[in-house]
Amino acid sequence: MARKHEQQVRKGRHCVSALHAHLVFVTKYRRKVFNDDMLKRLEQILKEVCQDFEVNLAEFNGETDNVHILIEYPPKVQLSKLINSLKGVSSRLMRKEYPMIRRYLWNGALWSPSYFAGSCGGAPLDMLTKYIEQQNRPS
Repeated sequence: MARKHEQQVRKGRHCVSALHAHLVFVTKYRRKVFNDDMLKRLEQILKEVCQDFEVNLAEFNGETDNVHILIEYPPKVQLSKLINSLKGVSSRLMRKEYPMIRRYLWNGALWSPSYFAGSCGGAPLDMLTKYIEQQNRPS
């Protein structure tokens, strides 16, 4: 039986990959906007956007003013475009479905323009460095 977060390899026509990223989005002005029901809906919205990009939303959780997302994605996906879509679609739909959000925000934006994106998974950097250094380079 496979563990929930066991390393999965994605096989394409010309490429084999295992790309994962940890994303963090923060509400504009760090306003405390979300409750549990809102986070459940937000997760659904983000999953739908991910599916459009052929991305797997592996894990999601949030607090009143931020969300953390773990994704697995193919090499053809540009993270900046995915993030732009995730934030844009979720902001528009959440403000439409939860009009009370507007009282916490100015100028209508749900998210801060900044975000965190970190690569994750695979071997630690020191192990990769040693592996590459130990390759049998021809003289």
